[in-house]
Amino acid sequence: MTGVFVVFEGGDGVGKSTQASLLASWLAQRGHEVVRTFEPGDTPAGATMRAIVLDPATGDLDPWAEALLYAADKAQHLREVVRPALARGAVVVCDRYVDSMLAYQGAGRTLPLDQVAQVAQWATGGLRPDLTVLLDLDPGEGVAAIADKDRLEGAGAEFHARVREGFWSFATADPARYLVMPARLPADEIAAAVRARVTALLEGTA
Repeated sequence: MTGVFVVFEGGDGVGKSTQASLLASWLAQRGHEVVRTFEPGDTPAGATMRAIVLDPATGDLDPWAEALLYAADKAQHLREVVRPALARGAVVVCDRYVDSMLAYQGAGRTLPLDQVAQVAQWATGGLRPDLTVLLDLDPGEGVAAIADKDRLEGAGAEFHARVREGFWSFATADPARYLVMPARLPADEIAAAVRARVTALLEGTA
């Protein structure tokens, strides 16, 4: 039995963690094995990489060095957490995955998107989510409201505008794999839409 892989994506401050937790709780209540996880940092090695890329003290990091650290985190995360859970038939609910690397390091840092995608493909072995939930919000309402910003959150308005455009372009190019929701809708309304799509996946009708 192969599990189901659900990823929440979007800019900073859009509510991904809240919605991921709501979905994980709902699934667990219905008897599913759920693995609630996140990127970067949900392995011991990944936590070190997370500290490097997000700590403002790191300072100016070469964009490709940044992208490769994110890729390394993904490779380790899939090996330790995601692939074993999917092999057991669990539902993996993940806060951020490949789209974040493409949006932040590709669109945001203006690295060649096709090359970033190749690195991500190599790091993940091409594993794609069954569903990506994109929570969309103007960065002026999301990341701008975060008081104590990490290194990526503090990258500036133009950077985050490019990130948002990147996410939109991915969802537009492959709409069957995405659920795009305005992030400022009531949380229960977003959660209901997510549950409907995940139910269809679990029943094999999506």
